[in-house]
Amino acid sequence: MTRIEPFTESNEFLGQPEKLREQARQDGYLFFRKLIDKDSIQNLRHDFLEICHRHGWAKGGESLMEGIRIGGPFMEGDEGYWPVLDEFQSLESFHGFAHHPAILDMCDKLFEEKTLVHPRNIGRIMFPENTKYTTPAHQDFIHIRGTEDTYTAWIPLGDCPKYLGGLSVLSGSHRSGVYPVQPALGAGGLGIDTDPLEANGMHWVSGDYDIGDALFFHSHAVHKALPNQTPDRIRLSVDYRYQGGSQPVTEGSLLPHFNRMPWEQIYEGWESKDYQYYWKSFDLNLV
Repeated sequence: MTRIEPFTESNEFLGQPEKLREQARQDGYLFFRKLIDKDSIQNLRHDFLEICHRHGWAKGGESLMEGIRIGGPFMEGDEGYWPVLDEFQSLESFHGFAHHPAILDMCDKLFEEKTLVHPRNIGRIMFPENTKYTTPAHQDFIHIRGTEDTYTAWIPLGDCPKYLGGLSVLSGSHRSGVYPVQPALGAGGLGIDTDPLEANGMHWVSGDYDIGDALFFHSHAVHKALPNQTPDRIRLSVDYRYQGGSQPVTEGSLLPHFNRMPWEQIYEGWESKDYQYYWKSFDLNLV
């Protein structure tokens, strides 16, 4: 079995921006305990699970928030997955959560300028008894492009012990550029052979996530999901991406995930315009 060491926690550096940036340069990731308030997480979790329940994926009623699977498993790309994904994409709470003040405060310090939040937000549902489709080791840069200094935030929507399938990062792997890829099962469809990297002394880091914890990692950092080994629990998480506002960005990062609906349709029924087309206020460096 691959040895997994604990995350290095970075909460102490939130008031020391230079040390925060140094930590990110060294490890390729930043991990924070309880960065985000519990209520914000619970509210979004409730919205996600209500959708899962309506589509017959999760129990409702008093058991709703436990995320107990009753349907599936489904994977991104399956015909039965799209109706749920489309509803996720239309949630105002889902897109608004990407702009949480605690996240933006940290990112402004990391980038030393105003943060651009990519609107291409991703909601993840990982089913139990589906371990062969666990997200493989990969880098995000080949999917994002633009500036290499884009960071992905991976935030579980609730407590996420290792056996539920949290995320793991290969510490220091961001320092050697883009690695060769090969076809793989799981989200993204591309994987990396990490045996040579581990043989060169790189090691995996992960841990038990508590509600409110957040992981940020560089676009070159190799990372993977751990398998959901529970008998009946759905793992819910979100992927958000951030970069310095002056840095290069691709048009694809400004489109909805999978681009199945235009923004006009996604925004129908939203109560606020705060998070609609906000990126147009930036002098974007489109590449």
